[in-house]
Amino acid sequence: MQSIAEKKKSQNIGEYLVYMYQMEDLIRSYQGNMEEIQQYVVSHYPVSEQEKAEITRWFEELRDNMMSQEIMEKDHLRELRDLVENLANLHWKLLKTDKTYFETYNKAKPHILEAILASDGENPGNEIQICINGIYGLLLCRLLGKKVDDQQIKAAEAFGEVLSLLNFNYQQRIFMSPN
Repeated sequence: MQSIAEKKKSQNIGEYLVYMYQMEDLIRSYQGNMEEIQQYVVSHYPVSEQEKAEITRWFEELRDNMMSQEIMEKDHLRELRDLVENLANLHWKLLKTDKTYFETYNKAKPHILEAILASDGENPGNEIQICINGIYGLLLCRLLGKKVDDQQIKAAEAFGEVLSLLNFNYQQRIFMSPN
C-alpha cells in the first residue's frame, strides 16, 4: 500500500490524493480497528507475510496520524491538506501565466460553481479541492453501485483535465527544483 502511494505521489499527484482519501475512508470504515483491517483487508492481499506485516504497519501509522490529528470521522491528514493547498497556489499561478491551463480551467469552472452552490453553506474548499472531491465522489458512487448521471461524469472529466494539467506542471516543478 505504501509503495502504491509513493508511486502515485511521484507520478500523478491527483491520483495520490484520491488514493489516500480512499485509505483514510477504509480506516474509518473499520473505526481504526487494526485487527479488523488486518483480518478483512490486509490478509487478502496476494503478497508474502513480510509484506503483509509492512502493509499493516503502514495502515497503523496512517491510523495513528488520523487519531492524533483528530480526523477519524472526517477531514483529511494535514499532509494531504497542505499538498492540496500547494496545488491550489500553483493553480492560481497557472491561471495567470498559462493560456492552455486557463482554457482547461474554464471548461471546469461551471462545474466548480455548481459544486459550490450545491454545498449548502458548507465550505467546499478551494477549486482544486472541489476538483479532487468531484473525482473521488464519482469513484465512490461507482464503488457503491450508485447510478451516475451524465452531468456528474462531465464534471469529473472536466475536473480530471484540470488535475492532469496541474499534475504535469507540478511534476515539472518537482523535477526542475534544485533539491
